[in-house]
Amino acid sequence: MSKRWVRSIEWPTLLLGLIIYAAWLALTWHAGSLPPALLFLLGGWVVAWHGSLQHEAVHGHPFGSSTLTAAFAGVPLGLLLPFSLYRRSHLAHHGVRELTDPRTDPESFYVDAAAWTRATSLGRAWLVAESTLLGRMALGPFRALARLALGELARARREPSAVIRVWLVHVLTTIPLLYWIVVVCDMSLGAYLLCFVYPGLSLTLLRSFIEHRAEGEGGERSVIVEAEAPLGWLFLHNNLHALHHAEPALPWYALPARYRERERELLSSNGGYLFHGYREVAWRFLLRPKDAPLHPGSLPVSHPEGAE
Repeated sequence: MSKRWVRSIEWPTLLLGLIIYAAWLALTWHAGSLPPALLFLLGGWVVAWHGSLQHEAVHGHPFGSSTLTAAFAGVPLGLLLPFSLYRRSHLAHHGVRELTDPRTDPESFYVDAAAWTRATSLGRAWLVAESTLLGRMALGPFRALARLALGELARARREPSAVIRVWLVHVLTTIPLLYWIVVVCDMSLGAYLLCFVYPGLSLTLLRSFIEHRAEGEGGERSVIVEAEAPLGWLFLHNNLHALHHAEPALPWYALPARYRERERELLSSNGGYLFHGYREVAWRFLLRPKDAPLHPGSLPVSHPEGAE
């Protein structure tokens, strides 16, 4: 191993990843002896934490090699989403000209006018409920899974070999995890989905709930949430989201100091889109929609005269 290669490793991220995997192994091994409520909290925490690690990996951390980085962070602790799909979607999100536009931004939770028009009364009520923090965290994981399934079915019609390749790799990678969970740790798949996967995705949706708004231009659409520990650590400071979009290559451990350097500039460029922690977010939006699910940039669908 050359000294130059060793110096290229981002050791804080590597150490963090090892801690996350050790925590996951310990939790799954001792799952049967932990109270269900505690397992739900800790299992969700470690899966969401690993999701934050995967976000770092998408942006090239901790190794200079993309293959090694993907192998390190791409272990599917959340079971449902192949790392390659997440990487493609998130990089596309960073590349869109208009954040939050559901027609181009793959991470938008808004819908366009056509989707809103097609939605039933129950579907619209679901979308409005998801505009509250409680609804996003409780219902959002199911919608995220449905969007993934529908998106992959549509993509399979266009490029079937690519879809088969991605999911074959994902299944083969998941098999050793399922063996560890079900056979070695004697935990049912249902228990793992309930106590690890669902709360992990729910915590991740807490972070993304307020990340972007459909108002303003450019940088005004990305938030700053001044979250301290423990949530700042859980999200690896991605809550400083306007800074992340301004400097996406910056590693998680450099974000707080960089934010202190650029605070005034960032808050000026993002139009003061600021929250002083997630308690403020919950106080304002736990049961109250933060905005309408219909994207304001979508034109209403017109119907011919006389059409019902």
